[in-house]
Amino acid sequence: MTEETKSSEPQTRPAVSVVGPGGGETIVLGTTRMRVLEDGSHTGHRLAITESVLAPHTQGPPQHRHARHDEGFYVLSGTVRFTVGDEDHDATAGTLVMVPPGTPHTFANPTDQPAVMLSTFTPDLYVQYFRDLQEVLADGRPLTPGANIDAMNRYATEPATELG
Repeated sequence: MTEETKSSEPQTRPAVSVVGPGGGETIVLGTTRMRVLEDGSHTGHRLAITESVLAPHTQGPPQHRHARHDEGFYVLSGTVRFTVGDEDHDATAGTLVMVPPGTPHTFANPTDQPAVMLSTFTPDLYVQYFRDLQEVLADGRPLTPGANIDAMNRYATEPATELG
């Protein structure tokens, strides 16, 4: 086979993924509704993207740190309060918050209005964590701090307990 013949053979390329409005997998965790736009299956597990709607006065997860992935948050509407260590940052629409591995963080919606944000996970490791939490609730079990920590530990994440 010549080089010319090799290059004319069909190349296998990943399929383009298109998720329209209302599409994607929905995960409901208490007062937060998450839509998985990309779970990593179309990106070689390099990137996952979710859209989350936080109801008014929604408390986020306990402050935690990820060992193996970056997490990004882009606020589309409303205000999301990010707590990084002992510092609060109120992020309004158009704000991007990037959290590198090892950085303690959490978020909440302290306002009277819903907030919507896009989140990225690089690599996609953490999407399954949300699925695991939803399964706990679907099985009728309470989402206790212990159940949350058990799920976090499966995805290279731990609570930032020294921040109490």
